[in-house]
Amino acid sequence: MSDASLSAPPVKASPFHELEVLWVRHWNDQLFSFGVKRPEDFRFRSGEFVMIGLPGLDGAKPVLRAYSIASPFWAEELEFFSIKVEDGPLTSRLQKIVAGDSVLMGKKPTGTLVLDALTGGERLWLIGTGTGLAPWLSVARDPETYSRFKQVIVCHTVRNVADLAYRDFFSHEIHDDPLIGDEAKAQLTYYPTVTRERFETPGRITDRIKSGDVFADLQLPIGFSPNSDRVMLCGSMAMIKETGELLESYGLKEGSNAEPGDYVLERAFVG
Repeated sequence: MSDASLSAPPVKASPFHELEVLWVRHWNDQLFSFGVKRPEDFRFRSGEFVMIGLPGLDGAKPVLRAYSIASPFWAEELEFFSIKVEDGPLTSRLQKIVAGDSVLMGKKPTGTLVLDALTGGERLWLIGTGTGLAPWLSVARDPETYSRFKQVIVCHTVRNVADLAYRDFFSHEIHDDPLIGDEAKAQLTYYPTVTRERFETPGRITDRIKSGDVFADLQLPIGFSPNSDRVMLCGSMAMIKETGELLESYGLKEGSNAEPGDYVLERAFVG
């Protein structure tokens, strides 16, 4: 028998990166963020998502879910924003990670919440609910965003004030960003709304669009214009469906990577 016949079969390359957790931040008992070391060969467009997970228990298959990358394309580490679900197959375990632990990440980022899927316009609306804020953390730190649009509006709707993760970041910390700080200070507006507690801008973003309050608050013409407004949507299925219908009623058309349009949503998260 030859040596060749005794050699082990080639090891199949893993479809995942195994990455070190660099830090974890718990915003409250419902939300947390974490950062991982970025692989040298990993490239993505701001706004894309990737599969994140942990090895399966007792030899089972890995448990993975789609997560928007909350870092801009140029960042040296990758950040993610997650909910905590007590009995969730993944987040029940993921919420317990600490610095030094490892997580799995897919090697192929993808998604439609990217600037390439939008045609040109004057004003970019980034509308999200809950952890649907994550891709806006990426898009809002991309220099191309400010070169393509004169105004960028980040809308974040949550149930309770304590759920407004990254509120300080969008309110003032982003102004100190060495790459886009000056542009963000001049062009970015942060517009949070809260549905279950008293707040200066209460209610769902869809209700504030219908009433015209969001436009009045921002001193903008009532409604969306196909000529000037471009919109990205991420978050609850109900918000995306309702806002999409509102945008269509104003004449905006959905876009994609293959055919850019006036607004985009991430279908991977809405079924």
